Amino acid sequence: MEILKTLLWVVQIISAITIVVLVLLQQGKGADAGATFGSGGSSSLFGASGSANFLSRSTAICAVVFFLTTLALVITSSQGRVGDLGVMANVNATNTVKVVASQPVLAASAPVKQTGNQIPE
Repeated sequence: MEILKTLLWVVQIISAITIVVLVLLQQGKGADAGATFGSGGSSSLFGASGSANFLSRSTAICAVVFFLTTLALVITSSQGRVGDLGVMANVNATNTVKVVASQPVLAASAPVKQTGNQIPE
């Protein structure tokens, strides 16, 4: 089981690094306008729009691999436990902090007199 977890970790790290590299390689939406007016950006290895399709599809495939390995790691790490409380699982009711007011709170100003339905000014 540990070999499977190690393999999943390796695949997940490689896919995460690949996603970062592929996203950084892609052009922004505003880069196409410069290529229209004679910039050299349109002449790439994959053609005018071929790199956008190739890079976006590769990014999508790497994202699917990343999410699948994440799901597999969660399933293998849970070991059949369902409904675990996470970090709050070991907290007992006796360990909670009790707040006790030692002195009454004093008013900062004199109380406002109200007569009838009048709003104090």
